[in-house]
Amino acid sequence: MGTETKDGTPGAEGAARPNAPESPGPESSAPRPSAPRPPGPTPSAPPRFVALGDSLTEGLGDPLPGGGWRGWAALLAEALGERPGSVRLVNLAESGALAGDVAERQLPAARLLAPRFASLVVGANDTLRAAFDIAEVAAALDRAHGTLTADGAVVLTACLPDPGRMLGLPAPLARPLARRMRAVNTVVHAVSARYGGVHLHLADHRWVADRACWSVDRLHPSERGHRLLAHGFHAALTGAGLPAGPSPALTPDGPPPTRTASAWWMATRGTRWVADRCTDLLPGLLALAWQECRHGLAGSGRLLDAAAERATRTALAALGPVRP
Repeated sequence: MGTETKDGTPGAEGAARPNAPESPGPESSAPRPSAPRPPGPTPSAPPRFVALGDSLTEGLGDPLPGGGWRGWAALLAEALGERPGSVRLVNLAESGALAGDVAERQLPAARLLAPRFASLVVGANDTLRAAFDIAEVAAALDRAHGTLTADGAVVLTACLPDPGRMLGLPAPLARPLARRMRAVNTVVHAVSARYGGVHLHLADHRWVADRACWSVDRLHPSERGHRLLAHGFHAALTGAGLPAGPSPALTPDGPPPTRTASAWWMATRGTRWVADRCTDLLPGLLALAWQECRHGLAGSGRLLDAAAERATRTALAALGPVRP
């Protein structure tokens, strides 16, 4: 598989990419779906697969022997195109990215690369923020998906399992997060259908419940999980009649993490990773949990579900008609 630098210049075959690409420019310069397509590579350049999103697409949970991450996007890129390795991957995903970050920072960089394929898998981090706003998430996803589609890219999306379930949180804490994740997934489904994207139904996939498919933090896939993700996207592409090579292999090529290694990761890095993403949420989540308990005792929990559904419908209605 070929890789490239952020500006689209070819890099070493199989080389690890930087984990955190720089912002391509001022936020105000980010193009809208109706903006003209920026200059792309020359016709002789190989087709590109540009991956946008957060740490799931960055590859956390699937380490490379020499350091860095591989992940499902790299595995899928090897199976795209008329022959293995003919499609170059540029991975712009950043750990901790929100939907707004993708639309404001990653999208302009992706457009300059004129990708043939683009993935847009983001939203889980938004559910872990106190200022969660489904309308903002919907607007950002619609902007990114609409722009990439208008530029001629095949856009891949996925709905995701809720983090409360994956972390095994108590019901009063898990339910608010599940409600938020349902809202995000509803938006992702609607936006993908709106622009004719290729969507992977991951939230309720049978392998999601397999502990071996997840890393020690329970939020990122293990190597096996990343391979299943790549395999699922490959099947979705071929099911849509798009050309692809042989399906990515499902057999891991690296040893599974030992309990000692997993414990060391959690002690040295994992705890900080979780804390960085939940410190902002914790006070608000406790308030949501108290609200959940009150409604549970009153038998009115359905009112919270109804309010979330109304907010989601309003967010989608605000997107307006599809612009050409």
